[in-house]
Amino acid sequence: MNEGGTAKTLVLIPARMASTRLPGKPLADIAGLPMIVQVAKRAQEAEVGRIIVATDDSEVFDAVEAAGFEVVMTRADHQSGSDRIFEALSKVDPDGQAEIVINVQGDLPTIDPQTIRAALRPLQDPAVDIATLTVEIEDEQEKTNPNVVKVVGSPISGDRLRALYFTRATAPYGAGPLYHHIGLYAYRRAALERFVSLSPSTLERRESLEQLRALEAGMRIDAEVVKTVPLGVDTPDDLEKARRILSASSNAGH
Repeated sequence: MNEGGTAKTLVLIPARMASTRLPGKPLADIAGLPMIVQVAKRAQEAEVGRIIVATDDSEVFDAVEAAGFEVVMTRADHQSGSDRIFEALSKVDPDGQAEIVINVQGDLPTIDPQTIRAALRPLQDPAVDIATLTVEIEDEQEKTNPNVVKVVGSPISGDRLRALYFTRATAPYGAGPLYHHIGLYAYRRAALERFVSLSPSTLERRESLEQLRALEAGMRIDAEVVKTVPLGVDTPDDLEKARRILSASSNAGH
């Protein structure tokens, strides 16, 4: 895995236009480029492998292609991002060359490329099926916010947890750190294939957290602890924040 993935690793970025809070989100202009292209550029800077955007929208398709990135059309009726990336994987790599799939959300235009790379580390352990990321919570309000998903995990090392549960509740109880889950995943191909073949599980439906389906099926998820939560663009305020960050970094680059 120290080769950084490359030919064995695919980065798949799902992009849907149907955002309720920020319509047309993937094409929102950030520092002169559509947001989805900024995400693809961060993935390119991570240098982990081939990058493909998966979309159900022809405008997004054209914008990504015009920027020189690979893009594939997927069905519009997928229930989840993992279903969309699995369809994309089946189309772009039907022969099964890729062994690892990194799912980078299409609304993380300012994500640090090192954060994307960090998602591969837990897969160095062959016992791990799916890898993800987490950050220790420092803001007291986040601890009780149901929109901040917590990883309940058993520490394996100073920067890795074996995930035992994911919850919107404040957990675990008692003294000690709480961890904010970042929804970026690296799957072994076989694990993704198995995951999408499973029906939604009881706890998944109860918590509205798709990753619980994998845990309930006995799959192992490890979470790498990183330093910062990437900015997810869900609202007009988030979009303005992302524009400020990327405008500042592009000006600094000149």
